[in-house]
Amino acid sequence: MSDCCGGSGGAGKKIEHVNVPAFDLLSADFSATESQASCCDAPDRRFDYVLWVSLVLFVCGVAVRLFFPTAPAWLEKFSLTCTQLASQAWWAVAAGIIAMAVLSKTPKELVAAILGKPGTMSGIFRAIGAGVMLDLCNHGILMVGMGLYKRGASLGQTIAFLIASPWNSLSLTLLLAALIGWKWMLAYLLLSAVIAAITGFVVEYLTHRGKLPANVNSITLPRNVSLRASLREMARALSPNPANLGSLLLTGIRDSRMILRWILAGFVLTGLVKAFVPEHFLHQNYGPTFAGLMLTLLTTSLLEVCSEGSSPLAAELFHGAGAPGNAFAFLMAGAASDYTEIMALKSTTGRWLSALILPLLSIPQVVLFAALLNQPFLR
Repeated sequence: MSDCCGGSGGAGKKIEHVNVPAFDLLSADFSATESQASCCDAPDRRFDYVLWVSLVLFVCGVAVRLFFPTAPAWLEKFSLTCTQLASQAWWAVAAGIIAMAVLSKTPKELVAAILGKPGTMSGIFRAIGAGVMLDLCNHGILMVGMGLYKRGASLGQTIAFLIASPWNSLSLTLLLAALIGWKWMLAYLLLSAVIAAITGFVVEYLTHRGKLPANVNSITLPRNVSLRASLREMARALSPNPANLGSLLLTGIRDSRMILRWILAGFVLTGLVKAFVPEHFLHQNYGPTFAGLMLTLLTTSLLEVCSEGSSPLAAELFHGAGAPGNAFAFLMAGAASDYTEIMALKSTTGRWLSALILPLLSIPQVVLFAALLNQPFLR
């Protein structure tokens, strides 16, 4: 057996896929695949500079506003941004940690049954539907997506889930409709689903051809598998006794660590941008031009905007700049080119190629649809 993937040092290491026989799948241990998954999930024992440096800077940013009200202007802006991000995203991060804990106790058969067979139209559409319906902020969705990959979702399904989800939860869809109107909201919703479907199908095709690595955690359901038994097993694992709840919380935090490091890094970078980039620059350069569209893509890739904040900002681009395409790009590129998602995919899959395929395939589609939406005959 080759070395397994792992942490930040797993890129480039070969992983041999193990086909699990039906009788092994019906047993409780999943010996081959679980041993690989455990190796892939093993925490990096080296000091995590990204996590701890970002955490310290972020906590200091929040503390400045509480204890140093006369701080310099740039530090006050940094502190205000950190405080706002903390108030907007804490519940989503907490929900993501809980979801990761639940997913860790969810049998792989159940995940496979819900998401359908990888490489099929049904499997991609189910992943898109899950992304649209799950009412979580983009930071919580990111944790759930990585958890689904660990429980057997294919790379194509995971990417389709991520593209469809960050602003497409039910509550934010209604908020966007109130801000820009039902017609434009439905157009954005449809186009985002199209991009998720196309990207997911292409990734599945490349995986099938061996151009992208398959998910080592994936399984094939036998026809006679008992989903009722899987549900009973999950219910026992999630029994709400104090010892079990404590264990679940620790599991959720541990499994979320590699996502939290990039979320915190994104928060700090956003605070620095807000502190040092003049506001008039951000408000005067986003018209319905190609240059404005490219600047929108660059900004949304760098700024870590919570999904609750992305809808109002997109509405400002829609109305203030008269650029519906830029508003769409602002919403979509946060999923397609955001470095937090790219680094989370790299950390989870152990491959740069599996992470970079997300922007490589989706960004051209976002640019094409955004340019069309900016045309005068549609505005």
